[in-house]
Amino acid sequence: MRFDDAFANSKYLAGAKDFPPRWAAKAAGFREGMGQNARLGQVYGAGERNWFDLYLPATAAKGVIVFIHGGYWLAFGPRDFSHLAAGAVEAGWACATPAYTLAPQARISTMTAEIAAALAAIADKTEGPMVVTGHSAGGHLSARMAQEGVSLSPAVLSRLKRVVPISPLSDLRPLLENSMNNDLRMDLPEARAESPALHARRPDVSAHVWVGADERPAFLMQARVLSEEWDCPWTADPGHHHFSVIEGLADPASPLCDVLLRGL
Repeated sequence: MRFDDAFANSKYLAGAKDFPPRWAAKAAGFREGMGQNARLGQVYGAGERNWFDLYLPATAAKGVIVFIHGGYWLAFGPRDFSHLAAGAVEAGWACATPAYTLAPQARISTMTAEIAAALAAIADKTEGPMVVTGHSAGGHLSARMAQEGVSLSPAVLSRLKRVVPISPLSDLRPLLENSMNNDLRMDLPEARAESPALHARRPDVSAHVWVGADERPAFLMQARVLSEEWDCPWTADPGHHHFSVIEGLADPASPLCDVLLRGL
């Protein structure tokens, strides 16, 4: 279809197939190393994938970072990326990684509602400010949490300080002409409603859009459009592509972690 190639990442990245097993190995090692500070499988709803993992620092947490995984709303889960919680935990923050129902079992609007419910459950089990980030499809869902009109609990609204969408899908209308939509099942009204770039940002939630400088033009455009529509900063991270751009989350001294936590 018309936009299939524009959003194809693996096709253009050397060694792309090596990233998922590498992530999985690092994620498993991180979970094992966290021991009793890994609170796995916390339930937030009735669905099979309505759960989150919570990783706690050694001392009282300064707040909580929520990381939402990507995979074009079709693939992966939180435990493929557990190691990305390391930066937050080492900086003294809790990190929660929610699962959500994937397509074709759920539409994107359902995933948005599930993440909003997950944030409420995460707020019940943590204290302090909340920052929501996510990658690719997770970047989209993280941005949705700052979008006016998304229903969030009072507990979340009082604590949500910042969103940092990483390589987000911010305008979903091109995906109507992508083969993925055979499983996503979006129509034009849902694509518009679920596009953060087409709606205002909550004025009390700051945002910073992050993207790899070496990403496909479509992702650079999606990131820049969101930053322009939301009047917020955006960073094109030098030397990083769509798969490597999330690596900074594992390092508390990285520029990405600095953006997540600066001033909080």
